Amino acid sequence: MEILRQLGELFLQAVPTVIIVFLFYFFMRWAFFTPIQKAMDERRERIEGAREEAARAKAEAKKELDAYNEALRKARGEIWAEQEAARQAILDERARLLKAMRSRAQEDVAAGKKKIAEETAAASAEIERNIPALAGEIARMILEPPAPSPGGWPR
Repeated sequence: MEILRQLGELFLQAVPTVIIVFLFYFFMRWAFFTPIQKAMDERRERIEGAREEAARAKAEAKKELDAYNEALRKARGEIWAEQEAARQAILDERARLLKAMRSRAQEDVAAGKKKIAEETAAASAEIERNIPALAGEIARMILEPPAPSPGGWPR
């Protein structure tokens, strides 16, 4: 029985401590844990809101990037088309100039052939006119004896 009595006294002595601990728990819960829990919940909500906002911003940035890339691709295509048109115009101009130069060269060749033909005809006519005189001179040179040279030797 002594033990029960001692336990009863111990229990009676512990009751104020237990009451103080419970009061301290409720006070800590009211003064510390509840505000911290509210702050943590608010922080979690803000983080989630920030994540959602970041996801929206990321999606918007991706849309803008896609639009930019599409505009860039379109601009490159237009530039390529302009360059191709300019290149084709230059090639056409070059072909036109080559054709004109070739035509002029053919005209020059034709004029040269005509001039050569005229000179050949003129030379043939000159030779035809001079044939009797040249034939007579050739015959005279063959038939006449050579003239003595001043050194005494025939040429």
